[in-house]
Amino acid sequence: MRIRAITIRILRQFIHDKRTMALMFIAPLIVLSLMSLVFNGDAYKPNIGVTAGAAVLTPMLEAQDAAVTAFATAEPGNTALKDGEIDALITMDGTTPGVVLEGSNPTANRAVMQALQQAMQQLQPAGSGQVQPAVSYLYGAEDMTTIDRFGPIMIGVFIFFFVFLIAGVSLLRERTTGTLERLLSTPLKRWEIVLGYVCGFGIFTVIQALLISWFSIQVLGIMMAGSFGYVLLMTLLLAVTALTLGTLLSAFAANELQMIQFIPLVIVPQIFLSGLFPLDTLPLWLQRIGLATPIYYGAQALIDIMIRGKGWSAIALEVYVLIGFSLLFMALNVLALRKHRKM
Repeated sequence: MRIRAITIRILRQFIHDKRTMALMFIAPLIVLSLMSLVFNGDAYKPNIGVTAGAAVLTPMLEAQDAAVTAFATAEPGNTALKDGEIDALITMDGTTPGVVLEGSNPTANRAVMQALQQAMQQLQPAGSGQVQPAVSYLYGAEDMTTIDRFGPIMIGVFIFFFVFLIAGVSLLRERTTGTLERLLSTPLKRWEIVLGYVCGFGIFTVIQALLISWFSIQVLGIMMAGSFGYVLLMTLLLAVTALTLGTLLSAFAANELQMIQFIPLVIVPQIFLSGLFPLDTLPLWLQRIGLATPIYYGAQALIDIMIRGKGWSAIALEVYVLIGFSLLFMALNVLALRKHRKM
């Protein structure tokens, strides 16, 4: 009977906690649906540039579903390659094609090489030996490892995840223990309280960002072609964005369990849409959702810095977007405190 009583009590708790019920039965379906869309996305279609001398390959490449852009000379093609407009540039030296791969995306590299090999097989006479193209890389290298490719993204993901969780749970504990209510009863303004919490937690996020970045590059040996200072800047902005988002969502959680329940709905989708998989292969509506997530911008900036070796001009947009996210979440934090202040 006692076991039965405990069982009934637990069941009643779950039934009356609508958020937990939704997490158990609805959130897994949402995450699984997202995984299905990501893993079953369209095959990547490479964007390939060809110079006038290699124009003979154009129809064969297009037959492989590649998007081909013609350039009169190699110079504008190299500019397009550096700007990320194409995945590779093909030139022709006699009968030997030369291909310069953008190099930062292994999926694009494989798609380009597969399309080029199929095109060359159609171009060469039957029975003749296959000519091997001369391959070079604008960024990265042939021996670039998986950790080099995905390391910048995972640095951003780990920083965002742990700061989000710790900040949200910590502020929730401040509220449940009555500390936040006592602060709200003082003459302090809501924006002063929010800014104070952000600065207090922010000191630890700076240390965490520095530690994770240093460990990833110096100890794990992840590729680092750009400035370490820019890496610190981006990881710090990601941490502040996660901090402000975590404190915002903690206002809508009654306990630590409910705070953790936000992870499958807030963090997991951002990981899938962060750049681990090419957004070009996903449905358009899902691409737009990806472009509205903070981790995406942080991950793209870290790829530009660590793999492509780019500087401020390449990451300025991502910096401003993350600052915008942080300011938006801080403003919403101020509004959210209204529900806790007794007037």
